[in-house]
Amino acid sequence: MDDIDAFWERAQQHANLAGVTSYMGVNPLAVLRPPAWSFGATTEHADELLDLVLAGTKTATSSALWDYEAEEEDLPEEGTLGIVVDGAGAPRALLVTTRVRVVPFDQVDVAHAAAEGEGDGSLEYWREVHERFFTEHASHEKGFAPDMPVVLEDFEVLHAEPAQD
Repeated sequence: MDDIDAFWERAQQHANLAGVTSYMGVNPLAVLRPPAWSFGATTEHADELLDLVLAGTKTATSSALWDYEAEEEDLPEEGTLGIVVDGAGAPRALLVTTRVRVVPFDQVDVAHAAAEGEGDGSLEYWREVHERFFTEHASHEKGFAPDMPVVLEDFEVLHAEPAQD
């Protein structure tokens, strides 16, 4: 069993996912391991943003819709689970998506910027950092645009574990 599978077993028990009943019998949340992923595009981003999540400061994230389209990935939906790994690939948190919106970059609001928990929490800071991120780390060829569609995702931590030494 790898580290992510072991984490998933512990997280299921802690978050009581197996205890949530489903109309069709066994709850799929109790059976299907969610994808494991990290925040950001670098090891440093992954660790910094995960630290904000674990501290309770970061309760939202954003992504370029164009990246989802370029990678032919489905958008997250309310109830989507994800295992967040640190920069070294170790599983640290189980998240559930609680809200998803798609809005133009220049219409992201102050509340979302603050929920991302980065820097001073201001909309100005969010725009500066995310314009740079979307320009430097895009997986699509459209580049950055002030009205580009951005996927805004709110989440809750269901289970978290400290780093293993």
